[in-house]
Amino acid sequence: MKRAPITENPTFTFFRPRRRYGPVSLLRCLGENLYYTLFMKADRPKRSEKRPYHISLCIMFKDEKPYLREWIEYHRMMGVDHFYMYDNNSSDGFEAVTDPYEREGVVTLIRWPQEHSQVACYEDCIRSFQSESDWIGFIDVDEFLVPVAEESLAGFLDKFSNRPAVLIYWRFFGSGGMLERDTSRLVMEDFVVASEKLYNKGKCFFNSNFDYYFGYPRNSSMFHYLWTISRGHPVPPVDMFGRTTLHGRSKPAGRKKIPMQLNHYAVKSFYEHREKNKKGDSYYDHPTHGDDVFYMRDKRCSRPDYTIYKYISELKVRLRERDGEI
Repeated sequence: MKRAPITENPTFTFFRPRRRYGPVSLLRCLGENLYYTLFMKADRPKRSEKRPYHISLCIMFKDEKPYLREWIEYHRMMGVDHFYMYDNNSSDGFEAVTDPYEREGVVTLIRWPQEHSQVACYEDCIRSFQSESDWIGFIDVDEFLVPVAEESLAGFLDKFSNRPAVLIYWRFFGSGGMLERDTSRLVMEDFVVASEKLYNKGKCFFNSNFDYYFGYPRNSSMFHYLWTISRGHPVPPVDMFGRTTLHGRSKPAGRKKIPMQLNHYAVKSFYEHREKNKKGDSYYDHPTHGDDVFYMRDKRCSRPDYTIYKYISELKVRLRERDGEI
């Protein structure tokens, strides 16, 4: 069967062919979009309670010591109040980084020995900590939330207080030609060559005033597309433009400014990428980051993007203050 060509639109670049729809499937798709859009506009949060944290992040990690400090401190600067960090059998002494944050009450560390169980890990976070945080975001240590048109992460999320989940799209970053580098340097400073357009996938924030749909088949990759349940009905997330997007049919943003982007440093340098492949994947039970993936992603990245640079000076000051150098 002939494969559909890879296509793009003014907002998104698609890394794989888009699915073709027949007339019946297309009508069903349009009907579902209309139904969910109207249903969600009439929906209201199930609860409204005072919680200790407004914004938290949940992460599952393995042997990420060189990257944790930058990632935590940057997102604290973005307004994240707390971090639920699930250690997946690390052996690199990461505790030297996380222990001070644990003592300060910024990090909750959970040992999670199950391999290839990322969704189970995240669902455990919702079960255990939904009552502690208004919003819980599910991202990785190679992903950085960056306000673009928005002033802050909190201001952005507050606009979605009546929505159960919000999807923030990726912008991929490549190696910039680096084969190796000093990993004590900042990731966000070293890698600036990005994809020209957003990718039509990303990661979700969960609104704890709604109920997550445990056991729902469409939540098999809930960090990408998180379904909740309301009045007995499954409810999809909205994207960062406030639109219901079903069946992978991400729409062009038109004249809307990009409010946020999720910088995805999935490649880094060539040898860092190889080390990533050796560690294995937290979701799949087979290696997923071979050299072919490095080259494929790297070739998609050809445009400098310095959006995150507006925060670098402040981040460096915060890191030096923690070290007692300022």
